[in-house]
Amino acid sequence: MKSTGKDLLWWQRGVVYQIYPRSFKDTTGNGVGDLQGVIEKLDYLDELGVDALWLSPFYPSPMADFGYDVADYCDVDPLFGDLATFDRLVTAAHQRDMRIIIDWVPNHSSDQHPWFLHSRSSREHPQRDWYIWRDPAPDGGPPNNWGSFFGGPAWTFDIQTGQYYLHQFCPEQPELNWRNPELKAAMLDTLRFWLERGVDGFRMDVIGLLIKDAQLRDNPPNPDASPDLRENDLFGRILQVYNMDQDENHVIMREIRAFLDAYEDRCAIGELWGPLDRWVKYYGETGDELHLPFNFRLMDGMSWDAERMRASVDALEAVLPAFAWPNYVLGNHDRMRLATRFGGPAQARVAAMLLLTLRGTPTIYYGEEIGMENVAIPPEKVQDPQGLNLGFERTRDVCRTPMQWDASANAGFCAPGVEPWLPVAGDYGQHNVAVQERTSASMLNLYKRLLTLRRATPALYGGDYQPVDVDADGCYVYLRTASDSRWLVALNFEHAPRIVSVPGESKGRVVLSTHMDREEPVRLNLLTLRANEGVLIALE
Repeated sequence: MKSTGKDLLWWQRGVVYQIYPRSFKDTTGNGVGDLQGVIEKLDYLDELGVDALWLSPFYPSPMADFGYDVADYCDVDPLFGDLATFDRLVTAAHQRDMRIIIDWVPNHSSDQHPWFLHSRSSREHPQRDWYIWRDPAPDGGPPNNWGSFFGGPAWTFDIQTGQYYLHQFCPEQPELNWRNPELKAAMLDTLRFWLERGVDGFRMDVIGLLIKDAQLRDNPPNPDASPDLRENDLFGRILQVYNMDQDENHVIMREIRAFLDAYEDRCAIGELWGPLDRWVKYYGETGDELHLPFNFRLMDGMSWDAERMRASVDALEAVLPAFAWPNYVLGNHDRMRLATRFGGPAQARVAAMLLLTLRGTPTIYYGEEIGMENVAIPPEKVQDPQGLNLGFERTRDVCRTPMQWDASANAGFCAPGVEPWLPVAGDYGQHNVAVQERTSASMLNLYKRLLTLRRATPALYGGDYQPVDVDADGCYVYLRTASDSRWLVALNFEHAPRIVSVPGESKGRVVLSTHMDREEPVRLNLLTLRANEGVLIALE
């Protein structure tokens, strides 16, 4: 797709930064991060060079799944502040020309939400049908064989009314019935509440699950299920056919998009999985569904391999319709830390250059800019329901630990003497923002340089992408071009040097190396890449 970059919207040109509020900055002394902590760090984020902040849930919640069990869609949990604090955050971010994206959790609420309390009270209650209730199977068991993402069946029996309710996550997260027009209208009203407070966009949680098979048929068995699955991992034992990605879901997507389009310059991002041919449909046939279906393909099920990464990017580029804008994610609150997963800290630098130079919108997970790694969580401190139910090795707590701001107690996340909600990394004294700000070749300064170059360079934020065939194993090379601006990205995924010959190109200048020690003219028929090095080259 051709683009000069001049016609791009903020969510196309910009870089999204995900904040997990519980773990960003505690200002109240309870060991949990809060919205005021985000406000206090806005200057840091502005200097970093990101354009939009995505806030994971901060709604009132019993915290069975740390805010993804919403008890009130139109308020702030006192743990994080209040609506006035949120309003100050929006104002302060907008003053710095940063956008605010918030999580919206439309598939399920908390079992403590008033809607569910009403629904559960009686089969005759007007809000009974706002959730998915079914009679037991003939043997008295669950209505079908669906399993929960977090282990066990996806159904819980309610003794009072004699039916099961559906929950594909915790039992405390009953699923909303989007086939009910009153429920749908109520959920759209929650979007209106935040839109009118100045929110610029929504990251929509598990958006592909909203509509289930009308008959709630059993899912077929998964022939490739691992024999090592835990006994309670019913989800892993079946193919996810009837519980997600139904064709009718696209009708709901179009309605949500039409609702957002009544407000100027807003963005809809959706959490989605599935095969590429199904995933791409969430842009809509005419671009009338999601602006950005989150693309996890470089993160999910991919080894850190140059050939596979290129194949994934090229496949995405080939299938995108002309109106669709790509995006890339390498880390988030549900996956191992980038620096742990992708070849260690040295390759995390290569990953940073990849993420910030591909065509499309990148999302950075908090702490990636300082190379934060997984933190080992002692079994007695595991809090994530996935880890508690499916084994400590499955806990997502490892990637949700406190941001490492400085070398003071608790990494500057919370006051000395306060126990943070999750343990801080043991090496935070050497790996933190303050140290890296003073170290010229640090990961943090690499991110700053990449973000500065990206923002100033039309070829990088809005230009074309063209892969380049080279004969060096373990290298991924591509061009980014716009008008007369031409840039080459060469990434060495290996822990050994490589010599790359770039066909059709003769000379250029290395503007940035991931080692942060190289700016020089180079001949492209004999380009040397050191071990674990990526370079950004301005072509002549």
